[in-house]
Amino acid sequence: MNEFLLVILAYLIGSIPTSIWVSKHFFGVDIRDYGSGNAGATNTYRVLGSKWGTFVMVADVLKGVIATSLYILIPYYMHDELERTNFMVGLGLAAVVGHIFPLFAEFKGGKGVATLFGMVIAIQPIVAVCCVGVFLIVLYLTRFVSLSSILASVSFAILILFIFNERELSYRVFAVAVALMVILTHQKNINRILKGTESKVPILKYRDRRKNKRKNHS
Repeated sequence: MNEFLLVILAYLIGSIPTSIWVSKHFFGVDIRDYGSGNAGATNTYRVLGSKWGTFVMVADVLKGVIATSLYILIPYYMHDELERTNFMVGLGLAAVVGHIFPLFAEFKGGKGVATLFGMVIAIQPIVAVCCVGVFLIVLYLTRFVSLSSILASVSFAILILFIFNERELSYRVFAVAVALMVILTHQKNINRILKGTESKVPILKYRDRRKNKRKNHS
């Protein structure tokens, strides 16, 4: 019963609709009515600016970290690594489901990538750092957050299955499920990338201006 209650609590933590509350409280709008219509950090960044996009990103990551770390409330899991990892996966997934289908926002949330990342941080920080590296490199090269998220999730599965060769079956299944879930939830983004209509985040503008100047002078 204690485990069940903690899973429910993890879902409720994940259900905190950070971007929606921020947009409504500080701007008087619903973030889901603008941009991509997604209640996540990326759309917040595009619509409300980098300051609030960063705030939402950090808050959504913390949701995953906090929810996944709820296992510490049950002493048993402090001494059994395998059972602890399995339970952490369950708690983290509950938080991700809460983010995607938030109780406090008519079950219309974001894609859960930031909360999912927070979950990975709590379970295996080294893998999380590697995934961040992939994300940042792809973002720097393409400025597509969607593509960066997809490739980071695929790298997560590769790291768990082959590089770190994790023994826990549930964690291995989870890693594959994460990659598939992120790919499936980004189908529209993938189509827009292929059509050349996917919007890029407004970063590295100075680099782009230098490139344009070189083209104009050449």
